[in-house]
Amino acid sequence: MRVVVALGGNALLRRKERPDASVQLANLRTAVAALAPLAHHHELVITHGNGPQVGVLALESAADHALSRPYPFDVLGAETQGMIGYWLLQSLQNALPGRQICALLNQTLVAADDPAFDDPQKFVGPVHERAEAERLAAAHGWTVRRDGPHWRRVVPSPRPLCVVETRLIRLLLDSGAVAVCAGGGGVPVVRDAQGRLSGVEAVVDKDLTAALLAEALDADALLLLTDVTHVERGHGTPEAAPIGLTTAARLRSQRFAAGSMGPKVDAACRFVERTGGLAAIGALGDAQALLDGATGTVVTPGGRLPGRRPHVRRETR
Repeated sequence: MRVVVALGGNALLRRKERPDASVQLANLRTAVAALAPLAHHHELVITHGNGPQVGVLALESAADHALSRPYPFDVLGAETQGMIGYWLLQSLQNALPGRQICALLNQTLVAADDPAFDDPQKFVGPVHERAEAERLAAAHGWTVRRDGPHWRRVVPSPRPLCVVETRLIRLLLDSGAVAVCAGGGGVPVVRDAQGRLSGVEAVVDKDLTAALLAEALDADALLLLTDVTHVERGHGTPEAAPIGLTTAARLRSQRFAAGSMGPKVDAACRFVERTGGLAAIGALGDAQALLDGATGTVVTPGGRLPGRRPHVRRETR
């Protein structure tokens, strides 16, 4: 099977952990240990989040008096792609000796008139108490919103239209390589009337980009890995209950938080609706069981587990 995996931000940094390199690398090695077995049996593409990391770099950049203005978010996104891509590349090479691994820097095309630019909702950076969040917002011109019991910075998150380097990723897969790509949803870019690309101040949701990429690569399955075992119906209420095997229509009939589970549900449903493949949301350590439909929230066209079909390679495009 051809499988696209989207690693949640918790794969590198859990809430309240210090964002030290050593902490993130240790967490990442645990994540790779869960993913490496998939690479023995399937064609594998790995994407990852960058919300905590890009937020840390944004804080550092804003506080650097040597700069006339902070680095823009597209540049910070590229920096985190390189950093996390390097960690994943090396950890995968160590876990899969002899296997070709490539970490690729990607751009993701978005629309310049996307309404998200006027309504920032994507959480980035560490959590703060309300008073500290409001102080940072006043000092740096940021927008902050409540994230559970805490407050965090939010930035625009336009919908992805395509991953610019999709053809290169396909070539890597067809050569037998494991591809690490589209980190943090890819560096957000727009295209002008002459076809030239330029970066924009935003962060693209990595799960939506993963779904778009999985569709473009003719993937058989999309795994959205996070720190919970299932999507919950009525999350945060006494009636909360895990959702297991389901359909996109049934899942879309529920309401989920826009800043957390909502994009994952949207991405899973989009992939199933547009490809007829399997999408699953669940815990990182359950990657193989999710692919088998044995645990997690598994979305299929008919709410049934499909028979395994051979992957049919298409002409490179």
